[in-house]
Amino acid sequence: MATTSTSFNTETPKYKLIFLGDQNVGKSCILNRFLNDTFIEDYQATIGLDFQSKSVQIDNQDINLLLYDTAGQEKFRSLIPMYTRDANIILLVYDISNRESFTHLPDWVKDLTNVNLDEVIFVIIGNKIDLNDKREVTLEEGKKFAEERDFLFQEISAKTGDGFSELFYTNIFEKIRTKFRPSGQQPAAEVKDIKFNIEQEAKKTQTKKKCC
Repeated sequence: MATTSTSFNTETPKYKLIFLGDQNVGKSCILNRFLNDTFIEDYQATIGLDFQSKSVQIDNQDINLLLYDTAGQEKFRSLIPMYTRDANIILLVYDISNRESFTHLPDWVKDLTNVNLDEVIFVIIGNKIDLNDKREVTLEEGKKFAEERDFLFQEISAKTGDGFSELFYTNIFEKIRTKFRPSGQQPAAEVKDIKFNIEQEAKKTQTKKKCC
């Protein structure tokens, strides 16, 4: 949980991202890879909700990301409507080596009773492609689930970082640039800075060898 207080420019657009999915699919590891570009093997399970924040710059415009990591345990499911209130991006995560975590995705979608599906960016994330030899969910199945609902889709590995450029630079941040205006969210607690240019990053991902 972030504790250091940093002031935001109130005019800077703020976007709320929520990570949802079963326990042990790697939501906290994905967030840690995005924030710190590191992987922690023995990550403690999230209790309730964890909050982090990050400042990015999209084509010379500052954007503040409010990142919420939710617990995957069943006892916390009733809190989802509270967590997802005013969300801009909802990331639904499953483990490609755990079919049950994939079959539960429709249940997570059903829990989003307070979300206007037309106003939120949804992303389906198949994590742990480093465990491809233990794969239980095919790439095609993940794509089909996302396409049927008009959601974004990306397979990644929080352990190796594979797929992260495509997930954030090509998909999520490009969608933020084209879809959203400033959301009016309240200031976050801590900011970590990165800067990138979408066009440059897109060219990089096109030349990378696709995984799986």
